[in-house]
Amino acid sequence: MAAAALGAGGGPAGPAEAEAAEPRRRPHGMLKLYYGLPDPAAGEAGRAADAGGPTDINGPRFDPEAFLTKLQKECPLAQLMDCETDMVKQIRALDSDMQTLVYENYNKFISATDTIRTMKNDFKRMEDEMDGLAANMAAITESSARVSSTLRDRHEQIAKLSGVHTLLRKLQFLLELPARLTRCVELEAYGTAVRYHGRARAVLHHYRHLPSFHGIQADCQVIMAGLAQRLRQRFRDGGSGAKDLAECVELLLELEEPAEELCDEFLAHAGARLAAELDTLEAELGPPGGAPTCDILEFTDRGCNSFVGNLCLVIASYQELFVSRAGAAPIAPMARAKLATFVEGLLGRYFGLVERRVQLEKGVGDSSLLVRALDRFHRRLQALEQLLPGAGSASEGTAIVERAARARVAQYLQALRGFYQDCLTDVRQALAAPRLAGKEGPGLAELLATVSASLLGQVKAVLGYVHLFTARDVAFSNKPYFKGEFCSQAVREGLVVGFIRAVCGTAQQFCEAPGDRGGTAPPALLLLLSRLCLDYETSTISYILTLADEQFLVQAEVAGTPGSVLCAEARAAAQRLLTHYVRVQGLAVSQMLRKSVETRDWVGTIEPRTVRAVMKRVVEDTTAIDVQVGLLYEEGVRKAQSSDSSKRTFSVYSSSRQQGRYAPSYTPSAPMDTNLLSNIQKLFSERIDIFSPVEFNKVSVLTGIVKISLKSFLECVRLRTFGRFGLQQVQVDCHYLQLYLWRFVGDEGLVHGLLDEIVASAAHRCLDPVPMEPSVVEVICERG
Repeated sequence: MAAAALGAGGGPAGPAEAEAAEPRRRPHGMLKLYYGLPDPAAGEAGRAADAGGPTDINGPRFDPEAFLTKLQKECPLAQLMDCETDMVKQIRALDSDMQTLVYENYNKFISATDTIRTMKNDFKRMEDEMDGLAANMAAITESSARVSSTLRDRHEQIAKLSGVHTLLRKLQFLLELPARLTRCVELEAYGTAVRYHGRARAVLHHYRHLPSFHGIQADCQVIMAGLAQRLRQRFRDGGSGAKDLAECVELLLELEEPAEELCDEFLAHAGARLAAELDTLEAELGPPGGAPTCDILEFTDRGCNSFVGNLCLVIASYQELFVSRAGAAPIAPMARAKLATFVEGLLGRYFGLVERRVQLEKGVGDSSLLVRALDRFHRRLQALEQLLPGAGSASEGTAIVERAARARVAQYLQALRGFYQDCLTDVRQALAAPRLAGKEGPGLAELLATVSASLLGQVKAVLGYVHLFTARDVAFSNKPYFKGEFCSQAVREGLVVGFIRAVCGTAQQFCEAPGDRGGTAPPALLLLLSRLCLDYETSTISYILTLADEQFLVQAEVAGTPGSVLCAEARAAAQRLLTHYVRVQGLAVSQMLRKSVETRDWVGTIEPRTVRAVMKRVVEDTTAIDVQVGLLYEEGVRKAQSSDSSKRTFSVYSSSRQQGRYAPSYTPSAPMDTNLLSNIQKLFSERIDIFSPVEFNKVSVLTGIVKISLKSFLECVRLRTFGRFGLQQVQVDCHYLQLYLWRFVGDEGLVHGLLDEIVASAAHRCLDPVPMEPSVVEVICERG
């Protein structure tokens, strides 16, 4: 009820509010009382009243008697026993925590006691030492006071005598200065002489009005003039190193010689020595047109260690003498300008020698030696650039390295083209050797596999050689050119794409007209190259491009020629080669048929008893072509063939309409009717495209060859005149060809149509068109 008596602000509620809240709670309370359920509001109010009261065991006003009385009134016996057990457990836990806390604090107290005892002992010893130190300091102070009081009277006299002694020593040094300088010059201790003269110069100049000092000054000037002359002579001799030259210049500057003349003489003598080193490097290039005397790594090491090293030493010495030296600010701009001109001239000649040596590196094997040489060259120029920032040596050196890398890639491309030409030469020799020796050589499939594997292996090796230019341990590989343009343009476009196009372009050169280069290519080579280009279009191009892109980290957005374009070019090359192969083989068979038609007397020939040998040769050659093409290409799709293809005789003999054309009633007075029937037959026959596109399969290739051969045979027949037996011979030959050629083509109707047209054309040109009986024709062909 206490909770109900509280208002919204937390204070006691008024009587009116309590009475207003009571009716709302009463129905719920009566229902809970009827069903025997506890009232949550009453429970929460009771707990709130107990919190902080005498029955709250955790409160500050806890009363044990009141707590026990409340438990006895409100709790049954079982709950009282559970409460006792819980309190026993809590008491034991609190006892254990108290013991642990006491033990831990006891250990800390013991440790603190020991620490305090140790500190007392240490402070006592320090106090004894401090007392002894204070006693010693007092004794020292007393002794010092006693010594000062004893020497106070003589201190001024001693100081005066000491000053006189110092002055006498200086006078003695001045009197002995000419002799000292002469002795130093004789011993070539020029630095010591200049140092002695520098110490006495101001004094002699100040007291030059005194005769004795004037004489000493005159003698010293004569001696130092001779010394300066000796130093200049050492300059002119040029036999000393850069360090000795720097020492001479430093001494001359201390002798107040003109700085501009010294700059010119210093650079002139240093330039003479450096030019001699460049002459030595130039001699190592060898005579014009000859081989160099050392490899490129040794050449680069000599140039970097001798020329570039000495040039760096000259630059450092020059800057230290004429630019960075104290008091050199007035002449510093002039000195820098002279140094820049000097370095530019020498580096220009050195860079020219390096480029000439790089151009002599014609080998196309492992490029690790060249890369190491260029890396050392580039690193040494970076050091030179740090020493002389405005010289531009680093940028020019990087440009030389870039040109060398591009030239190397171009050499590798030429090497790959040459290797490809050598492979083609080997293939041609392998194809020609069996014919010359009269035995069977390697098959086309083996030759194709050898050529493909050799080319792919060579491309991989070349990419490995070129990849050395982008290795992480190479200093210039971090340059933007070698991270971007070199990988995308020089390697991918220039080398990989260039080689793929060279393969396709070189192969297509064999398709040129007769009389050119392509006219002498054997047909087997054309077939092999067509399959090679087709394999490149199918898989090799994508593999090589992927290999190059992954190895050189070519980004997709900067990649040049897409692989689809190269695949289209390779497929076009394969198509052209295969089409040319069909035409070459078709023309070869056609040539045999043409000669057999042109060299025979078809009017006066005898009655046919057998098939002509040329027809047998045509079938044999076609069979050989079929075997040859089947080694590289799949079978292809054929149309459904009739069951009597090998036994069929031409419709021109089985049709009553055609028999009427060749019946004995045929007279020369009826040529118009015959031509009319022939033209009507052509209208209803399917048009045959002789030079239709060739597909990449054996059936399409053989179909093209057979069409060209039979079309040539037809055209030759149209140019001849036949007698009765000539027509019958053509009939026998065509039936023989029909027996064998139908199985090579995709549509047997094509062969039948062309052969029908050949016989019909011979009949049109026959003086006595009496055909042979089909049964006789079949017997002759079976016997032949």
